[in-house]
Amino acid sequence: MRYYPIFVDLAARSCLVVGAGQVGLRKIRSLAECAPQRLLIIEPGEPDPALLELAKLPGVRLERRAFAEADLDGVFLAIAATSRPEVNRRIAGLCRQRCILCNVIDLPDEGSFIAPACVRRGDLTIAVSTGGDSPALTKRIRKDLQDRFGEEYARFLLLMSRLRPRVLALGWETEANSELFRALAGSGLLAALRRGDADFARTELIALLPPELHHLIAELLDGLA
Repeated sequence: MRYYPIFVDLAARSCLVVGAGQVGLRKIRSLAECAPQRLLIIEPGEPDPALLELAKLPGVRLERRAFAEADLDGVFLAIAATSRPEVNRRIAGLCRQRCILCNVIDLPDEGSFIAPACVRRGDLTIAVSTGGDSPALTKRIRKDLQDRFGEEYARFLLLMSRLRPRVLALGWETEANSELFRALAGSGLLAALRRGDADFARTELIALLPPELHHLIAELLDGLA
């Protein structure tokens, strides 16, 4: 099956996870990282200590009871992660009726989306999926990506988040902006940030940035190298 890759902003959305076993806990953790407005967790069993910690986060609520259809009211995205296939199928069916995005563990065809394996480095997110055909290969690729993309990418993107609005404020033509951003991405900045070499990073920025931004270099690199 071909899936459409998409990144969804959950900041103003309500999410539901039914079942908080080993897989469900991973799903809850990944959702909580995206800070939805509301995350309701339904788990009738004894909660894992890690789950109790997650339940302390803003917007997260744990209820120790069985799933009820009313739990779907106002929900944008749901995950059926119980150990009972019939319950998961029921949740998926109700989600279809309500046009709610639904992921079903162990029964991906019952849901409307599958969740990829992700590598996160700050604002960098790399998602990998084999369409459910080989979770083992997905894990291998994710491990390769984790080794390939280090924390310097998070630092580089933080640098760019500081720099980009300053460049755009100069009022240059779009092509000139694009040329500068390409040069920065292809420069030795990533290697310098990986080594923690502030002097080299500063030299690169002096060489690449227009003189009117040179006075900002110390601020741009603050805490990064």
